Amino acid sequence: MSTKNELLGKRVEVLDQGWVELQDIMGDDLAIVNAARVSFLGESKGGEADKKLLFYLLRHRHTSPFEMVEFKFRVRAPVITWWQWARHRTWNFNAQSGRYTPFQENDFYTPQVWRKQAKDNKQASEGQVDRQTGEELTRELIAHYEKGFALYEQALAVGVAREQARLFLPGFSLYYTWVTKVDAHNLLHFLSLRMAPDAQEEIRVYAQAIYEHFLKPALPWTAEAFEKYVLNNQYA
Repeated sequence: MSTKNELLGKRVEVLDQGWVELQDIMGDDLAIVNAARVSFLGESKGGEADKKLLFYLLRHRHTSPFEMVEFKFRVRAPVITWWQWARHRTWNFNAQSGRYTPFQENDFYTPQVWRKQAKDNKQASEGQVDRQTGEELTRELIAHYEKGFALYEQALAVGVAREQARLFLPGFSLYYTWVTKVDAHNLLHFLSLRMAPDAQEEIRVYAQAIYEHFLKPALPWTAEAFEKYVLNNQYA
């Protein structure tokens, strides 16, 4: 298990220029166990018994003790990621505002590959377009970004308010920075959905980064139980 001081301030790069940074964490695996033992003053009964109880809690979906642990992140991600992330209303969000700070020329997401639309799933992708087509699409996308940003700067230069000038910017690809907080129970629910193979890649990579670099080191017992009972569905 990594210590809190080892994890705080750690930043993991995601996508072409996004990242996830842990700002704060409250609690650990033992805090979950002690919350479950509140009627008995929350005293540890030793590592083996404590871990066994935590596994019992997750296996039988006794979720409230997991709400006693919280994570706070600072995240830079494109709007197409935030569009899905904000659907998880159990998270707390506070976002960067383009009304206060101007956007920069490179504040746009450029995918490394272009995915094809899945034939049997209206909301999913499947496979990739050929390399030549992908390279042409990337050139067109970058040109689109450059044109939109030039118009944005032009509007600012003639005195247009930032809140209106940003209308020229391509909306779904813009990177925004958010501070966001969630308890461990709702984080596990988020991860179970957004780490799934059918989740959109632009949010799946953030979920995987949070799990591997932050939740797993901070809550190793929880992560082990989560993999067994949720990811691998071994409830029996």
